[in-house]
Amino acid sequence: MYKFLHTRVRVSDLERSINWYCDNLGFQVKSRNDKSPAGNRIVHLELPGNEHTLELTWSADYKLAVPEDLMHFAIGVPDLTAFCEELEAKGIEIWPSNWREAFAEGRKMAFITDPDNYEVELLER
Repeated sequence: MYKFLHTRVRVSDLERSINWYCDNLGFQVKSRNDKSPAGNRIVHLELPGNEHTLELTWSADYKLAVPEDLMHFAIGVPDLTAFCEELEAKGIEIWPSNWREAFAEGRKMAFITDPDNYEVELLER
């Protein structure tokens, strides 16, 4: 059986991204490699209870420009309203601005944007 192991994204500031994902979404550093064969710095982040990791990659010679709506990650949370209120208290913008009303019935979702403009979809699970 094949297994989906990790997703790699380039970041413009490795420590800032590590802190953002850990402080706001509960990720933990699983591994760190300061010199990959290609010369990149790589950190694997994991969410407790998940096997799939988020690989953050940085290199000094790579200029990052993430276009709008290129891709997104989806994170499941047990209580979307409570989770988003915690993020708002930390100064993180939740969008769309009317997410509470737009998703009052059925599947609840909202979005946030990481420091490099990657979108993170939050889904109530």
